[in-house]
Amino acid sequence: MKPREMLVTGLAACVALFTALPLLWMVSASFMQPGEAAHAPPPLLPSSPTLANYAQLFRNYGIGTYLFNSLVISTLATLLALIFTVPAGYALAKLRFSGRVTIQWMLVVAILVPGQIGMLPLFLELKFLGLVNSYAGVLVPWLAGIFGIFLVRQYCLAIPQEMIEAARLDGASEFAILRHIILPTLAPILVTLALFVFLGCWNDFLWPLIILSDQDLYTLPVALAAFSREHAEDLEVMMAGSVITTLPVLLLFLVLQRFYLDGLLSGSVKQ
Repeated sequence: MKPREMLVTGLAACVALFTALPLLWMVSASFMQPGEAAHAPPPLLPSSPTLANYAQLFRNYGIGTYLFNSLVISTLATLLALIFTVPAGYALAKLRFSGRVTIQWMLVVAILVPGQIGMLPLFLELKFLGLVNSYAGVLVPWLAGIFGIFLVRQYCLAIPQEMIEAARLDGASEFAILRHIILPTLAPILVTLALFVFLGCWNDFLWPLIILSDQDLYTLPVALAAFSREHAEDLEVMMAGSVITTLPVLLLFLVLQRFYLDGLLSGSVKQ
């Protein structure tokens, strides 16, 4: 390895270590004895590793309920986002209908508006529909994200129109074309989009905090914030809660990272 390559590799390793150090200490602190993480300076490793902090979360704080809530909401949000986003992106890319260009420009304008601005009108609308303090209310913002629609649209534009026309001449319906031609072709980007939606919904804090008032319906980020206000001195327990919140999405990303990278890299060479 050349000196320049060694220098670049060393710098990259230092940056990666600096970035990962807080996460590594979070994991370490979650196994510490009560009060051990509050020492100054805090120890890097637990003197007597223990699982008591995790047991306390599940036994006393009901973290299992919040874990289940986050899992259900994030999974449903991902499935519903794909169900609504893929046909919308395909229609904008390959179908010719009145108002298509107008809809595209409306979506472009809407994506420029910060999401926080629309939270109050959306909350009032859901309150009128009786969806406040429910799973359905949490899911609404994820049903058809504009980013996902345009992501699918851009990939659909790269699919040869001749292939779709040939299927139509053979008598295939638009649903059959979507199922047998579009979906297999878009598989890498669909995994990428699913990861984006799942991670975004799992880590979302503000909207569940607004729409949910029943503590039994809290997601992990909201529940962890509530715990931190009541048990700020229990650093080890809070670190254990942070590990539980982070670990599932980290494992999911590691398992699907090959498909995720395939989707991003395939998009970089499409015209």
